[in-house]
Amino acid sequence: MISVEEHLENILEQVHPVETRTVPVPRAHGLVTTADARSQVDLPRFDNSSMDGYAVRREDLRGASPENPVLLPVSGDVAAGDPLPREHVPGQAWRIMTGAPIPVGADAVVRVEDTDGHVREAQFRVQPEEGANIRRAGEDVRAGEVVLPAGTRVGAPQLAALVSAGVEQVEVVGPVRVVVLSTGDELVPVGEPVGPGQIVDSNGPMLEALVREAGFFPVHVGHLPDDESATKKEIKHHLDHADAIITTGGVSKGAYDIVKKVLSGEGTTEFVEVAMQPGKPQGFGVLGKRKVPVFTLPGNPVSALVSFEVFVRPALERRAGRRVSDSTTTGLVTTGWRSASDRRTYTRVRISRDVTGEYAVEPVGGAGSHLVAGLAMADALAVSGADEEEVTAGSQVELVLLRPRREIDGRLSAEESDAGTTGDGGEA
Repeated sequence: MISVEEHLENILEQVHPVETRTVPVPRAHGLVTTADARSQVDLPRFDNSSMDGYAVRREDLRGASPENPVLLPVSGDVAAGDPLPREHVPGQAWRIMTGAPIPVGADAVVRVEDTDGHVREAQFRVQPEEGANIRRAGEDVRAGEVVLPAGTRVGAPQLAALVSAGVEQVEVVGPVRVVVLSTGDELVPVGEPVGPGQIVDSNGPMLEALVREAGFFPVHVGHLPDDESATKKEIKHHLDHADAIITTGGVSKGAYDIVKKVLSGEGTTEFVEVAMQPGKPQGFGVLGKRKVPVFTLPGNPVSALVSFEVFVRPALERRAGRRVSDSTTTGLVTTGWRSASDRRTYTRVRISRDVTGEYAVEPVGGAGSHLVAGLAMADALAVSGADEEEVTAGSQVELVLLRPRREIDGRLSAEESDAGTTGDGGEA
């Protein structure tokens, strides 16, 4: 057997980002830039007001205070988006709205809170500093300056910055398109009748959801029969357009492990035993002219889930050009469990809080890799080393989160609130 680290290193050495594309900015969401994006305009584009108030000339309000207010006639209103040029007349003021262009000649904006708010003749209670409440053109970014550097994943804030800067297209690592294929004559697609000896294919929908939740694009979810010719033809077909292929099942030592028979010796494919539980039988290789990564995972649902988190997710992130680190945390064990003595073990756990407010964990569901009921309740995978035969209560374990941390914390806060209400004499 090889270690988890050895198998992951072998995968990542062979996985490279997909081809660069130039796409319209709205379609770049979730993708990683491959070139600096430069602003096409000054931002802000023009001097504008950062407040609702009055555009004035500071000199006209010399000595203004709450005790000695200064009265100025109002020339008119300037609204956000007003296209008309405005000239400021000394000794007067313009009522101005947030984002509206500053009239030529005005050098400050007085907040409406520092006036009586009148629309024709306003009373001013302060003398502003020069430039007060004015957003100057180009103070954010100048035309030609980098607004988004290469290697940045484009999220919602980045989209806003690019659009504001007049950028219409960006160069990015293309979207990673993933094909998911479940194998086995015993599998039945969701919604179809289940006959004797058959089971519903849960791996396909689970892996499709994992791919989508990770920010990639499942483009086909299908089924491979226990037939060498059909399996070879299906995989070869997807090599022409997929950026990654994931299969589940057919990788162990059984007489009907078709995937292993079909892919052995193809491309760089190797089938190995990894020192982990669950997920011991693994296969990986790059195939075809486009060097498509193909992950062959075990068929048991828990094994497939663990394999995705440990091997597939990091590889897809590299395929997408992302710069990521381990998203793990730790938890205090409240109820211990047995661990495989010769392999790294990934145990499904439910998270609660200890008395200090930190994460605490206990196992959920059985240990078998075919048991799926516990998956629905699991918040994380607790990782124990190959040298540990038992994980004891009171010890700290590394956790690979299966849900967003905000979602876990939200549930814990709700449970604590409900417990507090019940403890105060409320209804349970």
